[in-house]
Amino acid sequence: MTAPSTPIIYVRLHSRIKMKLGVTLKIRHVAHVLTDPPGLEDKVLEAELMQTEKKDGSLLLVDVLQIIGRIQKIVPGATIETLGSSHTLVELIPHDRPPSKSLFVLVWLLLFFGSALTIMNFHADVNMKEVHIRIVEMLTGYRDENPYLFQTAYSIGIGFGMAVFFNHLFKKKWNDEPTPLEVEMYLYQQNVDQYAVNEEYERIKKEHAHSGQK
Repeated sequence: MTAPSTPIIYVRLHSRIKMKLGVTLKIRHVAHVLTDPPGLEDKVLEAELMQTEKKDGSLLLVDVLQIIGRIQKIVPGATIETLGSSHTLVELIPHDRPPSKSLFVLVWLLLFFGSALTIMNFHADVNMKEVHIRIVEMLTGYRDENPYLFQTAYSIGIGFGMAVFFNHLFKKKWNDEPTPLEVEMYLYQQNVDQYAVNEEYERIKKEHAHSGQK
């Protein structure tokens, strides 16, 4: 079977990537590429798009039209088929920084005591102690003003229930399903990315309008 006379290039952009500031951005960083004939893949993937600079800020938008224009210069006359997203959001990282242990401890303490106070305030609002006293009285037949055994079991149950609900115990997961927190973080990241993309498109539109007026 002979190779087609017109090369066909399939491009699928990543939705979001991270790169170090100052690195030369290439097509292989932002997209998956398949070519027919296959020999063109390396040539397309190694094509340079731009040099990332400090003035680009922390987020850089790469549009599929930029990719198409670059490929057409490399492989003139090629048929380009795009799949999936029409843009890639590039997060530029200034330099590698080791995780701050003091910041980790501070955030951990803040979350721990914040969660503890939230639970205690909720229990105070609904008078949970009286509820426990009534439950113990119903089960045993006598009233205990300090049902410590029941409260201890209840406290352990809260911790176990949260571990099951969030599908996590330290680094171990009960199954491969995403936790509710992971789903919420994923949706939040999608909204942030969409907002950043819209803002970047608006900025580009204003720059083109301003240059057109000149």
